[in-house]
Amino acid sequence: MTSVRLLRVLAWGVLPLEVVLVVCLAGGVRIPAVVLGLAEALVVGLLLAEGLVLLRLRRSGLSWRGAVAELVPGPVLRLVGHELRLLASLGRWVARRPHGTAGADGVFPHARDQAALMYGFAFVCVVETVGLSFLLARWPVVHGIVLVLDVYTVLFVLGLHAASATRPHVLAGNVLRLRQAAHVDLRIPLDRIASVRRETLFSHEKADGELNLAVGAQTSVTVELTEPVDAPRLLGTPRPVRVVRVHADDPQALYGAVREALTRVRTVPSPDPGPPPRV
Repeated sequence: MTSVRLLRVLAWGVLPLEVVLVVCLAGGVRIPAVVLGLAEALVVGLLLAEGLVLLRLRRSGLSWRGAVAELVPGPVLRLVGHELRLLASLGRWVARRPHGTAGADGVFPHARDQAALMYGFAFVCVVETVGLSFLLARWPVVHGIVLVLDVYTVLFVLGLHAASATRPHVLAGNVLRLRQAAHVDLRIPLDRIASVRRETLFSHEKADGELNLAVGAQTSVTVELTEPVDAPRLLGTPRPVRVVRVHADDPQALYGAVREALTRVRTVPSPDPGPPPRV
């Protein structure tokens, strides 16, 4: 639709302008009141126009999800979805409610070996937040902006670990689901797995068709596929892979469960063909 494309163009122009104005204000640059007024009017007008177009898309028969997907660029939606999953993971972590494990045949956590690193990183971010709060106390605007960014950074780091802790690898039915934090969720049908092996690696060179889901810089189980499966990147770019390396807190349990599931799938008796046709 022409209106949707026009709104997207305006959004890519107006929102960066708003960021520039905020940075200038934080740096003490005097912005004429007319310029500020025009900028805010553009933002408000853009939001109102997007709301009207969203309602029109809904009336055309699209669901709320479909209307938003039509209006907002895909990469932006994926980034926002990633941030929301991180924040939701914090709640799941506190409540001890893992994601996607209901009815699973096997659940394999994989966050233990990165916990010390993530906690240490979060502690450094907290120390930085406190230090900058003292250093920027004389500049309230800058102090407020930096404080918000620092607090969000701490939540982001904790959210990464919480997402790993609450999204374990899962074996359910005839699907192996391999995950990393909130940005990788790969479903592999068992009939596409050519082989699985225990293989501890601490260095991983990038190669086409390979996906390394390392934890603490190591992987311990390698899965090779008979044909590629798509493991989209963070912004949605397709990424076909035929080799997946992952880590688990108990790699032997993951390896054994996948081997047993493969044996079960490959030894399922074929359906009874019935009596031979009469000649």
